[in-house]
Amino acid sequence: MSLLDDRHPSTVTDYDDARRRARWRDTRLGADWTTLRRTRVTLVRLSVVLIAVLVAFAQYWTHDVAPERARLARTEPAILPVATPGEQQNWDTVVVDLVGLGNLNASDTAEALPSLSRLGVVWAIKYDNRGIDTKVIADLIVRAALMSGVENVVLVGHSMGGVIALEVARHIHTESDRRLVGVLLDCTPVDLNAVREESRGRGEDMVRWMGWLPGARESRALRFIVEMYARRGEFVDRGLYGDPGIRMPELRDAAERVLHDKIFNPDAASNGLIESQFLAIVAGGAGNDLRALARPVPGKLRPAVVFLRPREAGRDRVVDVEYSHQVLIDLAGGVDGTLLVAFPRDTGHANPIQRPTEYNRVITDQVLPFLQRFQQQIRQPATVAAPG
Repeated sequence: MSLLDDRHPSTVTDYDDARRRARWRDTRLGADWTTLRRTRVTLVRLSVVLIAVLVAFAQYWTHDVAPERARLARTEPAILPVATPGEQQNWDTVVVDLVGLGNLNASDTAEALPSLSRLGVVWAIKYDNRGIDTKVIADLIVRAALMSGVENVVLVGHSMGGVIALEVARHIHTESDRRLVGVLLDCTPVDLNAVREESRGRGEDMVRWMGWLPGARESRALRFIVEMYARRGEFVDRGLYGDPGIRMPELRDAAERVLHDKIFNPDAASNGLIESQFLAIVAGGAGNDLRALARPVPGKLRPAVVFLRPREAGRDRVVDVEYSHQVLIDLAGGVDGTLLVAFPRDTGHANPIQRPTEYNRVITDQVLPFLQRFQQQIRQPATVAAPG
């Protein structure tokens, strides 16, 4: 026996593996159970796991879902004034801007397009953050136009906002006494086939999560995960052997942007709104809306349809604008059609805030003369009837 053993005779005993294992067997859960010991131990362990899951779910619901659900219950769609008309004669017309997927408020986009004020008053739509009801939006526009003495309406939709604009246009054109001058579509996907595969996959993933995960429509944690996954190209690298690597500075930057712009921003679109926006594309109703706008309506002229798209289709990484272009030719073009396709230079996917000069130039040079012809045609019956 060593000197250490003489001084500390309990050392060998305390650290004897056989004694420790025996002591563990004697003191472990269910050691004194003689009937169905394994079954009872398994049930106890499952109960502990279940309680932990329930506690975690309660925290998730209390601190993540419930506050967001309460906030969303207080939201509603709204019309926000942006600009007055550039000419006095255009007070009879309103231009209404609708923003695209993942966005809530079109004010910033409309403010980037001052050329629109040459058609009339400019308004922006702020969506209801719980979801989208195009009939509610159309009725809101019609009521505001009636109270403001506005007779004519132009709708502008960016990306997915164009899908919403077409459905709103159908309601206004076929169900109200306001006259629809036209609809301007900025890189709009006319159906799901027009959405490029990567963007389509992200949207489909989110819709699936909404279906099975409780509280997913309100969860900010889920939104953070989805937004970071969508930005993974900014901070994930592939090594020589295919192993992923993460660039930590870029990861922190992406996380800060997502938290600032999408999670803690009161004007950020909710998961439920994004789901409604994506499902509007999935439903593929734009074709039916275009057909409805092409059919005769008593006392109304057929409205114009304008499509803005990059000249090089590959510059739009979200929407296959060539596909949408062809569908629009089929449904709104032709000899007797009302379609204009314009190509702003050096633009990408529905980005007037990033490229205001290019957008305003093409609107001024091509879109305004086209829409103003329809505007004058609509005004003519009232002008002729006035003297009588």
